[in-house]
Amino acid sequence: MALALVSGCSVALADIRSSSCPAVLLHSHCEFSSCCPVQVSANKNRTTTTTAAALLAARSLGCLAKSEIARDCCICSCRDEELTLSKPRTQAPMSALTQSGSVCVMTTKKKKKIQDAIMPVPHSGKCWSSKSAVEKKIRGAKSVRVRAEAEHLSAAMVDREEEDKNNKNKEECTREEMEEFVEVANKLADAAGTIIRTYFRTRFDIIDKADTSPVTIADRAAEEAMRTILAECFPTHAIYGEEGGLKMPEGGAKYTWVLDPIDGTKSFITGKPVFGTLIALVREGVPVLGVIDQPVLRERWIGRQGHATTMNGNNIHSRSSCTALKNAYLYTTSPHLFGKSAEEAFIRVRNQVKIPLYGCDCYAYGLLAAGFVDLVVESGLKPYDFLALVPVVEGAGGVITDWHGQRLQWFPDTDLPSAVFEVIAAGSANLHKAAVTALAWR
Repeated sequence: MALALVSGCSVALADIRSSSCPAVLLHSHCEFSSCCPVQVSANKNRTTTTTAAALLAARSLGCLAKSEIARDCCICSCRDEELTLSKPRTQAPMSALTQSGSVCVMTTKKKKKIQDAIMPVPHSGKCWSSKSAVEKKIRGAKSVRVRAEAEHLSAAMVDREEEDKNNKNKEECTREEMEEFVEVANKLADAAGTIIRTYFRTRFDIIDKADTSPVTIADRAAEEAMRTILAECFPTHAIYGEEGGLKMPEGGAKYTWVLDPIDGTKSFITGKPVFGTLIALVREGVPVLGVIDQPVLRERWIGRQGHATTMNGNNIHSRSSCTALKNAYLYTTSPHLFGKSAEEAFIRVRNQVKIPLYGCDCYAYGLLAAGFVDLVVESGLKPYDFLALVPVVEGAGGVITDWHGQRLQWFPDTDLPSAVFEVIAAGSANLHKAAVTALAWR
C-alpha cells in the first residue's frame, strides 16, 4: 500500500509515523499553505496529522528514489486550510504507476536520514484539485525551483553533519588517550588516599580560609602529591585545584585536570567517612573523566565518556525505576548552605519527596550512581565540587545538570574561579524533569 502526499514547507520526517504504510508517495509539483496541517489516512480508523512539509526535505536531501504514480491513485480535498489525503477505493499496482508525473518514494528505513534541515518553500496558498493542475505544475517552472531548493537543502545537511562531527570530536577522546588518562587518575587517587588515611581521625591543625571553609594539612598535601604526578605525566595539561588554584601552560591547554583533594572537609575533620577525593579531566569545557574516591572505605567510582561507570571495577547503574518525586530519596549536604531564593526552590522539591536526607557531600552522588539514592540537589558549588561527578552520574544512566536543566560545563580560560553553580542529579530522566520543574529556578 502507498499513500499520496502533497509537498510544502518541510519539517522533520520523524513527525510522520504512518507505520502501517510501507511507502509514502510525494507529488513534488503541488502547492498549498505551508502552515496547513495534513491528515495522512492509512485506513478509515488510523490517521496521522502533521504539517505537510516533511517529504520535500526528504526528496531534496537525496534520500528518496524517484518513481511515478497513476492519475487515479490518490484522493485530495481541501477544507478550512486542512489538506486530507487518503488511498482510493481501488489502487493500481506499483507497476502501473506511470501516468501523472514525477513523485518520490520513501521507505521506512530512510526516514531516519531526514533531520531538521528546514527551509521555507514559497507557496501560493492554494491547493491542487485536479490532474490537469498537476500536469500544468509539472511542466511549469516549479520543477526548476524545487531543484534549486533541493540543492540548497542538501548543502545545509552537509554543513549540519560536519558541525555534528566536529562537536563529537570535540567531546570525545581516543580509546588510547582515555586508557592513559584513567591509569593516571588511579595513580592520583592512590597518592591522595595514602596521605588522607594517615591523617584521618588524628589530631591536626584546622585552618579557616577566607570563605570560612576549613582546610587541613591533609588537603594541601594530597593536592600537592597529585599535582606532582600530573606535572610529570602531562606537562602540557592545565591543573585547577581547590587549594592551589589554576596553573595554565603558556599558550593554553586543551585538557584541564580539576582536583578537590577532600570534598567534605567538615566530614573529614569530624571523623565521618563520607567525604571523597574528586578528580576530573575536562576537555574544552566538557568533563570526559571523573573519579570519586573514598579512601577510608576504599570505594572508587570511575566515570568516563562513552563508557559505563564502575565502582571498584564493577559496572553500576542508577535506579531508573524511580520516576516520581513522591517515591524519591533525596540528599543534600546541608540545608544551611542554600541562599534565600535557592532555599525556597529546594524546599519546593524537599516537600514532595519521600525521604530527605543530609550530610554526604560527594558521596551522595556515588550512592546515586550505584542505585541507592534517587536525587541530589545542591547550590553554591565550585567547579572542583561537581565536574568529577558528571561522568560518574551520566555513565551510570543518571542525569546531572544545573537547576535550569542545562548541561554542566566549565572553561578555565574564560570562567571566573569564583563562579558558583546550582547542581541537580537524578537517577532517571523523568525524575530529573520533575525535580527541575519543582525547583522552578529563575
